[in-house]
Amino acid sequence: MPKTRHIPERRCVACGQRAPKRELTRIVRTPQGMVQADASGKVSGRGAYLCAAPDCWERGIRRGGLERGLKASIPAGDREALLNYYREQVTGPTSSEK
Repeated sequence: MPKTRHIPERRCVACGQRAPKRELTRIVRTPQGMVQADASGKVSGRGAYLCAAPDCWERGIRRGGLERGLKASIPAGDREALLNYYREQVTGPTSSEK
């Protein structure tokens, strides 16, 4: 009988939906205080997760869901960097950018 592997789950800080860790995007507050997206999932620091839904990124970044999850305020420059990451990596290029 084959063993079933444990699949780690995390919760989106905006909508509260549970999903496999690999399907969510990890946002990390590094020990230096920077807030950045963590594509590898291995950067040291406190992490919070967001799903790919645009509403979740809106709620997480602009309405404070990430700040609560990371237990820190997010500087304006880091907010813009996270929104740019979402536009480029999560949603993919739009038809006007192709």
